[in-house]
Amino acid sequence: MLIELQNQVLEKIATGEPLTDTLDLLCRQVERLLDDVRCTVVMIEDDKIRPLAAPAMPPFYAEAINGVPVGPCAGSCGTAAWTRHPVVVTDIATDPLWDGFRELVLPLGLRACWSSPIVDNHGVSIGCFAFYYREPRGPTLLERSVVDACLHLCMIAIDRARSVAAHHALVYRDALTGLGNRAAFEETIASPRADGWALMLIDVDDLKTVNDMFGHRAGDGMITTVAHRVADIVTRPRAFRIGGDELPVLIESAEPEAEVERLSKTLLATIDHPADCAGQMLTPSISIGAAIVVPGSDTAHEIVRRHADLALYHAKSTGKGGFVCHTPRLGTRIARRLAAVRTVRAAIANDAIAPYYQPIVDLATRTPIGLEALCRIRTSEGVIVAGDTLQDALTDAHVAVDITRLMLAKICDDLRGMRDAGLTIRPVAINLSPFDFRRPGIARSILDALDAVGMPRSALAIEVTELVSLGRHNDVVTAELAELRRNGISAALDDFGTGFASLSHLLSMSVDTIKIDRSFVGDGPRGFAIIDGVARIAGALGIRIIVEGVEEEAQAWALARLGCQAVQGFRFAPPMPLAKTIDYLAAFEPLPPAVVVQPLRRVG
Repeated sequence: MLIELQNQVLEKIATGEPLTDTLDLLCRQVERLLDDVRCTVVMIEDDKIRPLAAPAMPPFYAEAINGVPVGPCAGSCGTAAWTRHPVVVTDIATDPLWDGFRELVLPLGLRACWSSPIVDNHGVSIGCFAFYYREPRGPTLLERSVVDACLHLCMIAIDRARSVAAHHALVYRDALTGLGNRAAFEETIASPRADGWALMLIDVDDLKTVNDMFGHRAGDGMITTVAHRVADIVTRPRAFRIGGDELPVLIESAEPEAEVERLSKTLLATIDHPADCAGQMLTPSISIGAAIVVPGSDTAHEIVRRHADLALYHAKSTGKGGFVCHTPRLGTRIARRLAAVRTVRAAIANDAIAPYYQPIVDLATRTPIGLEALCRIRTSEGVIVAGDTLQDALTDAHVAVDITRLMLAKICDDLRGMRDAGLTIRPVAINLSPFDFRRPGIARSILDALDAVGMPRSALAIEVTELVSLGRHNDVVTAELAELRRNGISAALDDFGTGFASLSHLLSMSVDTIKIDRSFVGDGPRGFAIIDGVARIAGALGIRIIVEGVEEEAQAWALARLGCQAVQGFRFAPPMPLAKTIDYLAAFEPLPPAVVVQPLRRVG
């Protein structure tokens, strides 16, 4: 009988049957051989008990012992694994080894337990094989011979399963994060599904910046932190790492849309917390793109991956730290944006970027008190492309930063040209994007650019939207704005009233000026009522206002009656290239002193 048992178990091991199935067969066959015995097998992992087989025990037994630490007083199995010697408890009701555990088995009519450690070739306890008895007693000679044979079989089965798991980890496990790797992802996503499912692509934001500033160990630490936080949240869905900073998550659900929505909110709220990354305290941020397959759809997984990629691209290009789910219209939007990015990159490469200047006018005197520099592109046909056309391209971080760099250099050169033309220098405002504040250094770049052309700090001003201050870079924004203002460069909050929390930003952002968006000027009495209210609040806070989009004289008079000091708009001047700007400003320069002509003396 034992030989037949050994052959059955060895055959299952040789054919690669699951470990639990193999040991379940072993236990059942032993219980047929020995009538008064219930048989269990557990494995030891990280010094904790993991149940493998207990066919005659109720489900709650396995649940209760799962994760119990081994130790000198941990029931029969936990103690046997700890001591690496068999433990015989002839009376569970009274033996102190069973304190805290006896209520698991006494209600089942079990009174005694004999547990033997399963020890590998290195002398390490890797499991336990146990007999439970219905009466207080120890093992018989027959039972001892059966256990001797079973221990060897269990050792072979567990050792082979561990070897297979180790090999699987090498092939299918990412070494850095412990998540499934690309091979595991490719195999999993290609498997058929009867239910609805979704693919989420998680990308770690600003990883290159972390690698450049703090080194690759810090970057690896950030990836590992994000991966572990994802793994803590993603239970039923499966998480992988398939690239440097890309973590896909597969979700199977009867309601995939609701599951994606729930999971994305949880991930975004959980990931964004400081962590020690190789000695650097960093706050990771992620962007998420998702594509959903509703139940009953046979959409190919290649299409789902492409849709998720598009959604992730859109999430990262519109500010990072967000979530976008693919829709049919998203592809059109991204195609339009990519076309705009190509146009602007070509313009940058061909030096076709030029600043145009629109005056900011004092309402009382109708004289220019400043300028706003607006980006324009000059096409190969000489056509000037306005800034509104470029908004899609400016959502690309690299394009936005390159535009700022080029505009800053050209504005500084133009300021020198205005000075050489004998003009009074008025502050020129440059628009900064949220991407300019992704890392410290924009303030120093601006100051160095002014110094390079010998212009005073007061010759330049900056304009930012409230989007600049949103998100995890707010401390960098605050520091950079403070440095600029300390050096005499004023800051304006642009497009005021069109964002998320404008009034609160008057308190949280250090600015000298707010620019009220043009939409309020064109909104009739209601818009002017809002302008009046904002002007009063700004005045109380010591902040001046500039109203944009003034195109009619009646609008200018209405704003003057509200006490607005400065405006900007086509009523006074459109955006102009440098030459026309110089001509415009020259008209407001004071006349030179009159030259007194002496009469000629007649000689002789």
